[in-house]
Amino acid sequence: MPVTSAGLLLHHGRGAEVHVLVAHMGGPFWARKDDHAWSLPKGLVEPGEDVEAAARREFAEELGVPAPDLPAVDLGAFRYSSGKVVHVLAVEVPASLAGSPDDPASADLTTRPGISTARVEWPPRSGRHLDVPEVDRAVWAPLDDARRLLVKGQQPALDALLRVTA
Repeated sequence: MPVTSAGLLLHHGRGAEVHVLVAHMGGPFWARKDDHAWSLPKGLVEPGEDVEAAARREFAEELGVPAPDLPAVDLGAFRYSSGKVVHVLAVEVPASLAGSPDDPASADLTTRPGISTARVEWPPRSGRHLDVPEVDRAVWAPLDDARRLLVKGQQPALDALLRVTA
């Protein structure tokens, strides 16, 4: 059975004005990378867990704030070349969220309490391990920028979002 994750794609605006929330992956491997080094806030669906519940839980764990309590639209499941499957749910938020005190975006998530960390071996094959934040920052990006930033397996979710926001 493939690894299954669930994530939330927060967005505001319509058509060419759509902006989405993307998060930069944390840790030394991703530190100097930008293109294809960002992700939707997402994580593993636990056995028996509802996909939306998993997506909302992972959002809070990765960004340190709860996801907006607004309806989610299922954009579908997207398969990575590795076989991993990511279910993506879109949540439309008011544009006024960006820059407000409740904005989940942050130039430095490492200072936000409660964010989740991952244990990585660094440098590779060194036997030394570090605890790093799963994501280290989050921004609102226009669709064209998000397409360049997101890992390739998540880019089709942007096309699905365009279909529902047209």
